Amino acid sequence: MAISAQQIKELREKTKAGILDCRKALEASDGDMAKAERYLLEKGLASAAKRADRETSNGYIELYSHGDGRIGVMVEVNCETDFVARTDDFRTFAHEIALQVAAVDPAYLHEDDIPEEVLADQKDIARKRALEEGKPENVIDRIVEGRLKKFLDESCLLRQAYIKDEDKTVEQFLKETIASTGENIVIRRFERWSLGEGQDA
Repeated sequence: MAISAQQIKELREKTKAGILDCRKALEASDGDMAKAERYLLEKGLASAAKRADRETSNGYIELYSHGDGRIGVMVEVNCETDFVARTDDFRTFAHEIALQVAAVDPAYLHEDDIPEEVLADQKDIARKRALEEGKPENVIDRIVEGRLKKFLDESCLLRQAYIKDEDKTVEQFLKETIASTGENIVIRRFERWSLGEGQDA
């Protein structure tokens, strides 16, 4: 069934969930607004989005060492209260994000962090590659779009498939944690180091 922009807009206004989440909920519910809203609530997406504007001045910095000290990760995760910051669930979440960063090595937190010149360069590379592969001109834009999406999915932490459940993204894992803690949670920043990186050959 085709989902209209009006249906997505209406569901967004009711739940404050993202456009893609609303579309997916409507598709899964055959366009039934009540079922779609319930779907989002069950997924924790609606409640997470409603908390997104709350201030997050508390939190925790997780330090993680992997591979017998060959990889080090530091992640700052923020929440609203010191009470939640001290819970096992919150600290487990911070640890899981550190594991994700260690394993998959994202370059950016989300796509808004990517400089325009990097995106332009990626599009140019994808276009040249498609031309070299002899792809027809009328499909090149779609190919470029697909390859750019793959770059974003691999490079941005929040868009990456969560290493312990590849059916969800890190952003969905974050929203589920927000729903379960009842507070806004923000992955503020991260850094990853590999032993010897940056040294001259």
